[in-house]
Amino acid sequence: MWNKLFFYIGFFILLFVLFYLALTKIIPGYGEVRLPVLNDVQPFLFTDQEGKMISQKDVEGKVYVADFFFTTCKGICPKLNTNLKKIYGEFRDEPDFRIISHTVDPETDSVSQMKHYADSMQADPKTWLFLTGRKDSLYRAARLSYLLDDPKNNEGDIRHQFIHTQFFALIDRSGQVRKIIDGLKNDEITELAADIRVLLKEKAGARHFSNPLSGNNFQ
Repeated sequence: MWNKLFFYIGFFILLFVLFYLALTKIIPGYGEVRLPVLNDVQPFLFTDQEGKMISQKDVEGKVYVADFFFTTCKGICPKLNTNLKKIYGEFRDEPDFRIISHTVDPETDSVSQMKHYADSMQADPKTWLFLTGRKDSLYRAARLSYLLDDPKNNEGDIRHQFIHTQFFALIDRSGQVRKIIDGLKNDEITELAADIRVLLKEKAGARHFSNPLSGNNFQ
């Protein structure tokens, strides 16, 4: 009696596993974590380390990670960029992936300074962009597009402000922010790599559930 019971239990467990595996093959993305939409990235125009003008059109259809730093930072920035370099090393040969590092100190971080820093990171400009531009435009992008700082801070005098954030934003092929990552936490960097793979499988223009806590209705 017990042998039969165990046989049937094992049989149904096996059926369930086979059914689940079949669904993952038949339905793209089935069984993967669905990342909510947190925000839409607004149009932007900055200059990269090669002196080229870069806009949102240059990353259309791409999955990318956005961060904000400054080249003279001696605090958290080296650790953050070391972690980003791990992501870069893993996806540098993926044609639909980019990293976009924005300066928060454009008065110091000229194109030549960003070029020098990018070269020190051995970053290929085809995959890892280091952007500079107007301070107010950079700060609006950090706050209103990527949600890496409180948007209310944009109401103050930009001349006396300085963003110093440890967070990254993960953006999908449709220009939507899908996740905010703590760049100092190794476990979140590991999760970031997995999330990038998920988003690379998605098609541009795909519809996703919005985050009900974000205060926006992106669907």
